[in-house]
Amino acid sequence: MPREITYADTGVDRELRAKSKRALSTLRQTYRFSRYGKVVQLPFGNIFPIGENHYLDLVIEGIGTKVLVAQLAKKYDTIGIDGVAVAVNDVIRSGAKPLAVADNIHAHVSDPVLVEQWIKGTVKGATEAECIVPSGEIGDVPQLIKGLVEGQGFDMVFATVGEVTSEKIISGNIEPEDVIIGLRSCGLHSNGISLARKILFEQWGGKYGPYDIPDGLDREIVYEVLEPTKIYVEPLLRVAEEVKVKAAVHITGDGYLKFDRLTKFSKNIGFEFNNFKPHRVFELIQKTAYELGAKITDEEMLKTFNMGWGFAIMVEKAIKNKAIDILEKTGTQAEEIGHITDSGGIKILYGDRKIILR
Repeated sequence: MPREITYADTGVDRELRAKSKRALSTLRQTYRFSRYGKVVQLPFGNIFPIGENHYLDLVIEGIGTKVLVAQLAKKYDTIGIDGVAVAVNDVIRSGAKPLAVADNIHAHVSDPVLVEQWIKGTVKGATEAECIVPSGEIGDVPQLIKGLVEGQGFDMVFATVGEVTSEKIISGNIEPEDVIIGLRSCGLHSNGISLARKILFEQWGGKYGPYDIPDGLDREIVYEVLEPTKIYVEPLLRVAEEVKVKAAVHITGDGYLKFDRLTKFSKNIGFEFNNFKPHRVFELIQKTAYELGAKITDEEMLKTFNMGWGFAIMVEKAIKNKAIDILEKTGTQAEEIGHITDSGGIKILYGDRKIILR
Protein backbone atom coordinates (compact mmCIF):
# COMPACT_ATOMS: atom_id res chain seq x y z
CA MET A 1 0.00 0.00 0.00
CA PRO A 2 1.42 3.43 -0.92
CA ARG A 3 2.72 5.54 1.95
CA GLU A 4 0.49 8.51 2.61
CA ILE A 5 2.25 11.87 2.39
CA THR A 6 0.98 14.98 4.15
CA TYR A 7 2.23 18.54 4.41
CA ALA A 8 3.72 17.63 7.79
CA ASP A 9 6.17 15.37 5.95
CA THR A 10 7.72 18.50 4.45
CA GLY A 11 8.25 20.05 7.87
CA VAL A 12 5.01 22.04 8.01
CA ASP A 13 2.95 20.73 10.93
CA ARG A 14 -0.53 22.32 10.94
CA GLU A 15 -1.39 21.21 14.46
CA LEU A 16 1.84 22.61 15.88
CA ARG A 17 1.33 25.87 14.00
CA ALA A 18 -2.20 26.16 15.38
CA LYS A 19 -0.92 25.73 18.94
CA SER A 20 1.83 28.28 18.34
CA LYS A 21 -0.67 30.85 17.08
CA ARG A 22 -2.36 30.88 20.47
CA ALA A 23 0.50 33.10 21.61
CA LEU A 24 -0.79 35.82 19.30
CA SER A 25 -3.51 36.65 21.81
CA THR A 26 -0.78 38.29 23.91
CA LEU A 27 -0.59 41.04 21.30
CA ARG A 28 -3.96 42.33 22.51
CA GLN A 29 -2.10 43.92 25.40
CA THR A 30 -0.91 46.53 22.91
CA TYR A 31 -4.38 47.48 21.62
CA ARG A 32 -4.77 50.08 24.36
CA PHE A 33 -2.25 52.22 22.50
CA SER A 34 -4.59 52.67 19.53
CA ARG A 35 -4.80 56.47 19.39
CA TYR A 36 -8.06 57.03 17.54
CA GLY A 37 -10.36 54.34 18.85
CA LYS A 38 -10.79 50.60 19.24
CA VAL A 39 -9.03 47.99 17.15
CA VAL A 40 -11.63 46.11 15.09
CA GLN A 41 -11.14 42.36 15.02
CA LEU A 42 -11.95 40.60 11.73
CA PRO A 43 -11.75 36.92 10.71
CA PHE A 44 -8.28 37.14 9.16
CA GLY A 45 -6.71 40.07 10.98
CA ASN A 46 -7.47 43.38 12.61
CA ILE A 47 -7.88 46.95 11.44
CA PHE A 48 -7.24 50.08 13.46
CA PRO A 49 -8.74 53.58 13.22
CA ILE A 50 -6.80 56.59 11.95
CA GLY A 51 -9.65 59.06 12.25
CA GLU A 52 -13.41 59.23 12.14
CA ASN A 53 -14.77 56.29 10.09
CA HIS A 54 -11.37 55.54 8.52
CA TYR A 55 -9.27 52.44 9.25
CA LEU A 56 -5.94 51.01 8.21
CA ASP A 57 -5.25 47.34 7.55
CA LEU A 58 -1.59 46.38 7.90
CA VAL A 59 -0.44 42.97 6.62
CA ILE A 60 2.95 41.30 6.37
CA GLU A 61 3.51 38.11 4.39
CA GLY A 62 6.32 35.94 3.00
CA ILE A 63 6.75 34.01 -0.23
CA GLY A 64 8.12 30.91 1.45
CA THR A 65 10.02 28.22 -0.43
CA LYS A 66 8.94 29.42 -3.86
CA VAL A 67 12.18 31.41 -3.76
CA LEU A 68 14.00 28.06 -4.03
CA VAL A 69 12.17 27.28 -7.26
CA ALA A 70 13.25 30.68 -8.62
CA GLN A 71 16.83 29.77 -7.76
CA LEU A 72 16.46 26.38 -9.42
CA ALA A 73 15.30 28.09 -12.63
CA LYS A 74 17.75 30.99 -12.23
CA LYS A 75 14.77 33.21 -13.00
CA TYR A 76 14.20 36.11 -10.64
CA ASP A 77 12.04 38.66 -12.48
CA THR A 78 8.62 37.34 -11.39
CA ILE A 79 9.12 36.37 -7.75
CA GLY A 80 8.54 39.97 -6.67
CA ILE A 81 5.04 39.75 -8.14
CA ASP A 82 4.35 36.89 -5.73
CA GLY A 83 5.59 39.04 -2.85
CA VAL A 84 3.24 41.87 -3.67
CA ALA A 85 0.36 39.46 -4.34
CA VAL A 86 0.49 37.58 -1.04
CA ALA A 87 0.40 40.89 0.84
CA VAL A 88 -2.23 42.84 -1.13
CA ASN A 89 -4.51 39.82 -1.51
CA ASP A 90 -4.55 39.56 2.27
CA VAL A 91 -5.21 43.24 2.90
CA ILE A 92 -8.25 43.39 0.60
CA ARG A 93 -10.07 40.76 2.68
CA SER A 94 -11.21 43.59 4.96
CA GLY A 95 -12.34 45.69 2.01
CA ALA A 96 -9.25 47.89 2.27
CA LYS A 97 -7.65 49.43 -0.80
CA PRO A 98 -3.86 48.87 -0.77
CA LEU A 99 -1.97 52.13 -0.47
CA ALA A 100 1.66 51.07 -0.25
CA VAL A 101 3.94 48.04 -0.23
CA ALA A 102 7.34 47.61 1.38
CA ASP A 103 9.74 44.71 0.92
CA ASN A 104 12.40 43.15 3.08
CA ILE A 105 14.81 40.90 1.21
CA HIS A 106 17.46 38.88 3.04
CA ALA A 107 20.16 37.85 0.62
CA HIS A 108 23.36 35.87 0.65
CA VAL A 109 24.82 38.85 -1.14
CA SER A 110 23.35 41.96 -2.81
CA ASP A 111 24.23 41.00 -6.36
CA PRO A 112 23.23 44.02 -8.54
CA VAL A 113 21.90 41.75 -11.31
CA LEU A 114 19.68 39.83 -8.89
CA VAL A 115 18.50 42.98 -7.12
CA GLU A 116 17.45 44.49 -10.43
CA GLN A 117 15.40 41.37 -11.25
CA TRP A 118 13.79 41.21 -7.79
CA ILE A 119 12.76 44.85 -8.01
CA LYS A 120 11.47 44.41 -11.57
CA GLY A 121 8.88 41.90 -10.38
CA THR A 122 8.01 44.02 -7.35
CA VAL A 123 7.27 47.03 -9.54
CA LYS A 124 5.15 44.94 -11.89
CA GLY A 125 3.08 43.58 -9.00
CA ALA A 126 2.68 46.99 -7.36
CA THR A 127 1.60 48.48 -10.69
CA GLU A 128 -1.13 45.88 -11.04
CA ALA A 129 -2.23 46.52 -7.44
CA GLU A 130 -2.06 50.29 -8.07
CA CYS A 131 -0.02 51.09 -4.97
CA ILE A 132 3.34 52.70 -4.32
CA VAL A 133 6.53 51.12 -3.01
CA PRO A 134 7.95 53.95 -0.89
CA SER A 135 10.57 51.91 0.93
CA GLY A 136 12.24 48.56 1.35
CA GLU A 137 15.32 46.85 2.69
CA ILE A 138 17.90 44.40 1.42
CA GLY A 139 20.11 42.84 4.05
CA ASP A 140 23.24 40.78 3.33
CA VAL A 141 23.19 37.80 5.70
CA PRO A 142 25.49 35.15 4.17
CA GLN A 143 25.63 33.12 7.39
CA LEU A 144 21.84 32.93 7.48
CA ILE A 145 20.97 32.53 3.78
CA LYS A 146 22.82 29.98 1.65
CA GLY A 147 20.61 29.08 -1.32
CA LEU A 148 20.84 26.44 -4.03
CA VAL A 149 23.34 28.43 -6.06
CA GLU A 150 26.35 30.04 -4.39
CA GLY A 151 25.72 33.74 -3.90
CA GLN A 152 22.09 33.61 -5.09
CA GLY A 153 20.23 32.63 -1.92
CA PHE A 154 17.50 34.98 -0.73
CA ASP A 155 14.23 35.23 1.18
CA MET A 156 11.44 37.76 0.67
CA VAL A 157 8.92 39.32 3.06
CA PHE A 158 6.40 41.95 1.97
CA ALA A 159 4.16 44.29 3.96
CA THR A 160 1.25 46.35 2.73
CA VAL A 161 -1.06 48.91 4.28
CA GLY A 162 -4.59 49.54 3.04
CA GLU A 163 -7.36 51.98 3.91
CA VAL A 164 -11.08 51.29 4.34
CA THR A 165 -14.01 53.39 5.52
CA SER A 166 -16.38 52.00 8.12
CA GLU A 167 -19.24 51.44 5.66
CA LYS A 168 -16.99 49.40 3.33
CA ILE A 169 -15.55 47.02 5.94
CA ILE A 170 -16.03 43.35 4.96
CA SER A 171 -17.00 42.03 8.38
CA GLY A 172 -17.18 38.29 7.77
CA ASN A 173 -20.75 38.03 9.04
CA ILE A 174 -22.51 35.42 6.91
CA GLU A 175 -25.74 33.40 7.03
CA PRO A 176 -27.07 30.08 5.71
CA GLU A 177 -27.93 30.18 2.00
CA ASP A 178 -25.33 32.86 1.27
CA VAL A 179 -23.39 31.94 -1.86
CA ILE A 180 -19.63 31.36 -2.14
CA ILE A 181 -18.14 32.72 -5.36
CA GLY A 182 -14.69 31.53 -6.37
CA LEU A 183 -12.19 33.66 -8.29
CA ARG A 184 -9.99 31.56 -10.55
CA SER A 185 -6.35 31.03 -9.59
CA CYS A 186 -3.54 30.68 -12.11
CA GLY A 187 -1.98 27.57 -10.58
CA LEU A 188 -0.15 26.84 -7.36
CA HIS A 189 0.35 30.49 -6.42
CA SER A 190 2.73 30.58 -3.41
CA ASN A 191 1.24 27.90 -1.18
CA GLY A 192 1.96 24.23 -0.72
CA ILE A 193 5.23 24.72 -2.59
CA SER A 194 7.18 22.58 -0.12
CA LEU A 195 4.91 19.61 -0.86
CA ALA A 196 4.96 20.30 -4.61
CA ARG A 197 8.78 20.45 -4.61
CA LYS A 198 9.06 17.18 -2.70
CA ILE A 199 6.97 15.36 -5.31
CA LEU A 200 7.81 17.09 -8.58
CA PHE A 201 11.53 17.98 -8.55
CA GLU A 202 14.53 15.64 -8.49
CA GLN A 203 16.36 18.36 -6.55
CA TRP A 204 14.20 17.58 -3.50
CA GLY A 205 13.59 13.85 -4.00
CA GLY A 206 10.85 14.06 -6.63
CA LYS A 207 10.56 12.77 -10.18
CA TYR A 208 11.34 15.49 -12.70
CA GLY A 209 14.20 17.67 -13.80
CA PRO A 210 13.32 21.37 -13.78
CA TYR A 211 13.02 21.60 -17.56
CA ASP A 212 11.07 18.40 -18.11
CA ILE A 213 7.58 18.80 -19.59
CA PRO A 214 5.38 16.11 -18.00
CA ASP A 215 2.35 14.77 -19.84
CA GLY A 216 -0.51 17.19 -19.38
CA LEU A 217 1.60 20.33 -19.13
CA ASP A 218 2.38 22.74 -21.97
CA ARG A 219 5.66 24.04 -20.58
CA GLU A 220 8.63 23.14 -18.41
CA ILE A 221 7.57 22.19 -14.93
CA VAL A 222 9.80 24.76 -13.22
CA TYR A 223 7.99 27.56 -15.06
CA GLU A 224 4.60 26.05 -14.25
CA VAL A 225 5.43 26.17 -10.54
CA LEU A 226 6.92 29.67 -10.87
CA GLU A 227 3.75 31.14 -12.42
CA PRO A 228 3.19 34.31 -10.34
CA THR A 229 0.35 34.52 -7.85
CA LYS A 230 -2.73 36.24 -9.24
CA ILE A 231 -3.49 39.67 -7.81
CA TYR A 232 -7.18 40.15 -6.94
CA VAL A 233 -7.19 43.84 -5.99
CA GLU A 234 -9.15 45.17 -8.96
CA PRO A 235 -11.91 42.52 -9.03
CA LEU A 236 -12.46 42.53 -5.27
CA LEU A 237 -12.60 46.31 -4.93
CA ARG A 238 -14.83 46.63 -7.99
CA VAL A 239 -17.39 44.09 -6.80
CA ALA A 240 -17.32 45.47 -3.23
CA GLU A 241 -18.08 48.92 -4.60
CA GLU A 242 -21.29 47.76 -6.32
CA VAL A 243 -22.68 44.98 -4.10
CA LYS A 244 -22.51 43.94 -0.46
CA VAL A 245 -19.64 41.52 0.04
CA LYS A 246 -20.21 39.80 3.38
CA ALA A 247 -16.93 37.88 3.64
CA ALA A 248 -13.73 37.40 1.66
CA VAL A 249 -11.13 34.63 1.85
CA HIS A 250 -7.66 34.51 0.28
CA ILE A 251 -7.31 30.75 -0.29
CA THR A 252 -3.70 30.18 0.69
CA GLY A 253 -2.11 28.14 3.48
CA ASP A 254 -4.48 25.48 4.91
CA GLY A 255 -6.56 25.61 1.73
CA TYR A 256 -10.28 25.19 2.42
CA LEU A 257 -9.73 24.78 6.14
CA LYS A 258 -9.25 28.55 6.06
CA PHE A 259 -13.01 29.08 5.85
CA ASP A 260 -13.35 27.74 9.39
CA ARG A 261 -12.07 31.10 10.68
CA LEU A 262 -15.41 32.62 9.69
CA THR A 263 -17.28 30.44 12.19
CA LYS A 264 -15.91 32.59 15.01
CA PHE A 265 -17.78 35.59 13.61
CA SER A 266 -20.98 33.88 12.44
CA LYS A 267 -22.39 31.21 14.73
CA ASN A 268 -24.09 27.97 13.67
CA ILE A 269 -22.85 28.01 10.10
CA GLY A 270 -21.02 25.57 7.89
CA PHE A 271 -19.71 25.40 4.34
CA GLU A 272 -20.50 23.18 1.41
CA PHE A 273 -18.35 23.25 -1.73
CA ASN A 274 -19.36 21.53 -4.96
CA ASN A 275 -17.42 23.09 -7.83
CA PHE A 276 -13.72 22.42 -8.37
CA LYS A 277 -11.69 22.87 -11.55
CA PRO A 278 -8.12 22.13 -10.49
CA HIS A 279 -5.32 23.09 -12.84
CA ARG A 280 -3.37 20.23 -14.37
CA VAL A 281 -0.45 20.81 -12.01
CA PHE A 282 -2.60 19.71 -9.05
CA GLU A 283 -3.54 16.50 -10.81
CA LEU A 284 0.14 15.99 -11.69
CA ILE A 285 1.17 16.24 -8.04
CA GLN A 286 -1.18 13.43 -7.00
CA LYS A 287 -0.34 11.29 -10.04
CA THR A 288 3.41 11.71 -9.56
CA ALA A 289 3.20 10.88 -5.86
CA TYR A 290 1.54 7.58 -6.81
CA GLU A 291 4.26 6.86 -9.38
CA LEU A 292 6.83 7.39 -6.60
CA GLY A 293 5.09 4.82 -4.42
CA ALA A 294 3.28 7.35 -2.25
CA LYS A 295 -0.20 8.81 -1.94
CA ILE A 296 -1.57 12.30 -1.38
CA THR A 297 -5.25 12.08 -0.54
CA ASP A 298 -7.89 14.42 -1.91
CA GLU A 299 -8.39 15.63 1.66
CA GLU A 300 -4.73 16.61 1.94
CA MET A 301 -4.83 18.40 -1.40
CA LEU A 302 -7.84 20.44 -0.25
CA LYS A 303 -6.08 21.28 3.02
CA THR A 304 -2.92 22.41 1.24
CA PHE A 305 -3.66 23.92 -2.19
CA ASN A 306 -6.14 26.35 -3.74
CA MET A 307 -7.31 23.66 -6.20
CA GLY A 308 -8.24 26.21 -8.85
CA TRP A 309 -9.82 29.01 -6.81
CA GLY A 310 -7.38 31.55 -5.36
CA PHE A 311 -9.88 33.86 -3.69
CA ALA A 312 -13.51 33.67 -2.62
CA ILE A 313 -16.27 36.07 -1.66
CA MET A 314 -19.60 35.45 0.01
CA VAL A 315 -22.76 37.33 -0.95
CA GLU A 316 -26.50 36.97 -0.57
CA LYS A 317 -28.01 34.47 -2.98
CA ALA A 318 -30.20 37.12 -4.61
CA ILE A 319 -27.21 39.10 -5.91
CA LYS A 320 -24.86 36.27 -6.89
CA ASN A 321 -25.38 36.71 -10.64
CA LYS A 322 -24.75 40.45 -10.43
CA ALA A 323 -21.57 39.84 -8.41
CA ILE A 324 -20.29 37.26 -10.90
CA ASP A 325 -21.04 39.61 -13.80
CA ILE A 326 -19.07 42.43 -12.16
CA LEU A 327 -16.11 40.15 -11.51
CA GLU A 328 -16.06 38.84 -15.06
CA LYS A 329 -16.07 42.38 -16.44
CA THR A 330 -12.66 42.82 -14.77
CA GLY A 331 -11.37 39.84 -16.74
CA THR A 332 -11.61 37.48 -13.75
CA GLN A 333 -13.16 34.04 -14.18
CA ALA A 334 -15.69 33.68 -11.36
CA GLU A 335 -18.21 30.96 -10.54
CA GLU A 336 -20.43 29.82 -7.72
CA ILE A 337 -18.43 27.17 -5.88
CA GLY A 338 -20.60 26.51 -2.85
CA HIS A 339 -22.87 27.95 -0.19
CA ILE A 340 -23.22 28.55 3.53
CA THR A 341 -25.15 25.94 5.53
CA ASP A 342 -26.66 25.74 9.00
CA SER A 343 -25.27 22.26 9.63
CA GLY A 344 -21.70 23.15 10.62
CA GLY A 345 -18.42 21.79 9.31
CA ILE A 346 -16.75 21.98 5.92
CA LYS A 347 -18.28 19.53 3.44
CA ILE A 348 -16.90 19.08 -0.04
CA LEU A 349 -18.18 17.28 -3.11
CA TYR A 350 -15.00 16.51 -5.03
CA GLY A 351 -15.29 14.35 -8.10
CA ASP A 352 -17.68 11.62 -7.07
CA ARG A 353 -16.73 11.74 -3.38
CA LYS A 354 -18.20 13.51 -0.38
CA ILE A 355 -15.45 14.72 1.91
CA ILE A 356 -15.85 16.06 5.44
CA LEU A 357 -12.86 18.34 5.78
CA ARG A 358 -13.80 19.43 9.29
